[in-house]
Amino acid sequence: MTIRMEEETEAPFDFAYRALAEQVISFTLEQEQFPYEAEVDITLTDNASIQEANRSFRQIDAPTDVLSFPMLSLPAAGDFSGLEEGPADNFNPDTGEAVLGDILISVPQVLEQAKAYGHTPRREFAFLIVHSMLHLLGYDHIVPEDAAVMEKKQESILNAMGIVR
Repeated sequence: MTIRMEEETEAPFDFAYRALAEQVISFTLEQEQFPYEAEVDITLTDNASIQEANRSFRQIDAPTDVLSFPMLSLPAAGDFSGLEEGPADNFNPDTGEAVLGDILISVPQVLEQAKAYGHTPRREFAFLIVHSMLHLLGYDHIVPEDAAVMEKKQESILNAMGIVR
């Protein structure tokens, strides 16, 4: 598994956030029974940069906590059948790993939301990565039925990892 993390802003976390990101990504892939080695890019950024990305890609001119950019062509959420028969860019030709996509996380939002929700920045950071990983695996929360599935998966994964509120 390849996880590249770029820090566009300082991450003043009091936990080993790189190790946590790797654990959460790996565990999420296990829980979803993802059958391939994978690569994920994570960028830790500030509110201004994530607002610019949110405006560019979603036409929402406001900062957000996390943005996910899935790269796989999946027939349905969590359906990895036929991935090898799909577009060639589903896999990195140099490593053979499935290219899941990119995750942008606003460090200030992690800190603000942890305080607002009454839990630790570690828990908020882990939650945002699980949330994004599920997006990279095809899940969404636009309609209530899909949101319920995604929320259940998020809580299940975090609880199984012992990362609770």
